[in-house]
Amino acid sequence: MALTVPTPRSSPGTDDWALRYERELGWATAEGTPVRLLTGLRFDVLELPAEAGHAVLRRLGRTGPVVLAGRRMALLVAAGSADELPGLLDWLEWGGIALDLTAVGTGGRITAPAPPGCAAGSPGAAFWLRPPEPRQEVGPTLPALVGFGNRGGDVPDLARLVDVAATECHRARLTRARSGLLTYRPTAQPLAFS
Repeated sequence: MALTVPTPRSSPGTDDWALRYERELGWATAEGTPVRLLTGLRFDVLELPAEAGHAVLRRLGRTGPVVLAGRRMALLVAAGSADELPGLLDWLEWGGIALDLTAVGTGGRITAPAPPGCAAGSPGAAFWLRPPEPRQEVGPTLPALVGFGNRGGDVPDLARLVDVAATECHRARLTRARSGLLTYRPTAQPLAFS
């Protein structure tokens, strides 16, 4: 599931968004409206519920760039990481558990927030919660498998990020389920004793 939130090109300043992403960050964009960033070239994306994403950011501190779009959050990770997600989840013993944690990699795209330094798009549109640094190579700052591109030292490795994200997605799911159970109170069901 790709992170998509309408970002109309008719909004002030959005006509040059694709050009800004391509020139200032070296990121490929897809033709059409709204502007979309291609994944799998410079970065992949881990997508999760915003409530879980906020908890991840509190626990880990620094990550790569982060996009917030309504109730969804996208964490930029090293290109190729999307392919690693299923194996990492299995290795971390999260395989087979519904987490609402997905990855967008090669051939994918996400709706582009306003580029850093531009006026934001329409209300409710995606925006940079943690923007990329203009004119700086994003690759070395993105979470990756240790030894495969994570040169910063202060950015979590991909395995740690996925483990924390899975934990927080599971917590968010349990909280939603618990909230739903608290509102359901059967009145005609007798107690059963065995």
